[in-house]
Amino acid sequence: MSDQIKHECGIAMIRLLKPLDYYHKKYGTAFYGLNQLQLLLQKQRNRGQDGAGMATIKLDVQPGRKYISRKRSVASNYLDDLFQQVHRHFKDLTPEQLNDPQWLKDNKPYVGELLLGHLRYGTHSNNGVETCHPFLRQNNWITRNLLVAGNFNLTNVDELFQELVELGQYPKEKSDTVTVLEKIGHFLDDEVQRLHTWYKPDGYSNQEVNELIYKNLDIQRLLRRASKKFDGGFVMAGLIGHGDAFVLRDPAGIRPAFYYQDDEIVVVASERPAIQTVFNLHIGDIQELKRGHALIVKKDGRVSEVRCMDPLDRAACSFERIYFSRGNDRDIYLERKQLGRQLTKKVLKEVDFDFKHTVFSFVPNTAETAFYGLMEGLTDSLNEIKKDKILKKGKDLKPDKLEKILAMKPRMEKLVVKDAKQRTFIADTTSREAMVAHVYDVTYGIVTNHKDTLVLLDDSIVRGTTLHDSIINIASRLRPKKIVIVSSAPQIRYPDCYGIDMSKMKEFVAFRALVELLKENDKEHLLHEAYERCKAQEHSLKEDITNEVQALYDEFDYETVSDKIAEIVSPKGIEPEIKVIYQTVEGLQKACPKNNGDWYFSGNYPTPGGNRVVNRAFINFMEGRDERGYD
Repeated sequence: MSDQIKHECGIAMIRLLKPLDYYHKKYGTAFYGLNQLQLLLQKQRNRGQDGAGMATIKLDVQPGRKYISRKRSVASNYLDDLFQQVHRHFKDLTPEQLNDPQWLKDNKPYVGELLLGHLRYGTHSNNGVETCHPFLRQNNWITRNLLVAGNFNLTNVDELFQELVELGQYPKEKSDTVTVLEKIGHFLDDEVQRLHTWYKPDGYSNQEVNELIYKNLDIQRLLRRASKKFDGGFVMAGLIGHGDAFVLRDPAGIRPAFYYQDDEIVVVASERPAIQTVFNLHIGDIQELKRGHALIVKKDGRVSEVRCMDPLDRAACSFERIYFSRGNDRDIYLERKQLGRQLTKKVLKEVDFDFKHTVFSFVPNTAETAFYGLMEGLTDSLNEIKKDKILKKGKDLKPDKLEKILAMKPRMEKLVVKDAKQRTFIADTTSREAMVAHVYDVTYGIVTNHKDTLVLLDDSIVRGTTLHDSIINIASRLRPKKIVIVSSAPQIRYPDCYGIDMSKMKEFVAFRALVELLKENDKEHLLHEAYERCKAQEHSLKEDITNEVQALYDEFDYETVSDKIAEIVSPKGIEPEIKVIYQTVEGLQKACPKNNGDWYFSGNYPTPGGNRVVNRAFINFMEGRDERGYD
């Protein structure tokens, strides 16, 4: 993605099912859990660049000893800084102490059986350490302490916040993270109190009641009650002070979660390859957490995957497949290749099947896998052309001509490379734009001046600003006859509201193209009519709201919007002709059949809150407000 956007947090949770001494004997270190957590976060570092946090809980600690430890960092080298701060506690220990798991557990923080890690990629708010997960809800009762970390965004924070107020709470801020923490915390308190009230009349001491709560606290019931009105995409991980743990996934499966368990360990992560690599596992060993379900690990080691919400139609985020998740997952790798391959016919038609005078490349590096798919498709098409030429010549085909035909191949080159980020230190706009153009550099001497067409594959185009300000400008220095920009993702037309920083309509180049087309075709009145329909629904129940922006796009066919985008991203005075080709939504669904959450492209939101968000984002655009479409 040449246009950078913020997106997708990452989580990692580990529960050690054996005593700490077991791991020391088998793996040679008392810090096995801590080391594995660090590796899980490191392998998912693509999911967070604003900070990181981790927490541990020790089981069966005597009263008076600290059993919860938490550390967070927003340093530029946040992961290194986080674990340097943690390991600082062990720096001056003797070899005997370092090799005594029980002593470490009794005397040092971060040596526990439950570990939770988080990588933050903030979609809003500030980037201070207080915004980093895990969030902690403290209480003097061990069963009421709660740590929560997640990859989520809720569309109905206002509604949930008001419920908390009506319950008598006084939340310290209105954010989805605090709201989730307090919502789960409220029902945790309620469940603990219910059990205490149930057992106390039978003559049990308070300590004995605690033991009964440990055993009988119904996490499934707790999560059912807490998440009843959640609208959004989420994976929420939680640790409870006495030792229960859970990971809850949204009913549409929008946000990803995978887990593995054996007799030693339970581990959960946002990405499957992270678990595979860190624990040396086969792909078949790892399970995907079902939508609407929670993975629950009780203090006594019982593990279950249970339904907490009625599942909706699967709408797993397709952007995970296109860009966000690391491409070393087998399925994602093959899907990205297929996205590129499917563009073959469109690309060949645009270059008039002229392999001799077309150079194929990609930008940025995240588009490389899709480029491999495109090249496979081009090679297959060229093989058909070769076969046809050979069959037509028949017996008249001479060796030198055959050799010439067989030598035909697509011209694949590495032409556009990202250079070091430019720091301009310049105030005036003209100078700054000139500097920004040099974010990318090119390989000279490969493209034949004014004869070759340059095809550049990108994995997605959001705003188009990098194309306009940098890529096309610098690529035009190669003096091609034509530049064809190819996106392996469809046109991004609608805002996200489930955790990705794409919430303002004016930032989408596809929406800007739509607005210009409406104005050019004397249809600007449709914008105002859509605005009135959005305003009329503004205070309706979210279940009754319809997406009023979709009808505007229906006024123009897909290629017309693509052509207008090409005009928008073309710098003024640029010499080569610029064309833009997009993947279709149908093509995306074909390439990623099990991950069909395509609301950014289609406007078909998987939860009712999505329609409220798109209409609000449109209202903000029409009223000139630079605000997100959700709270």
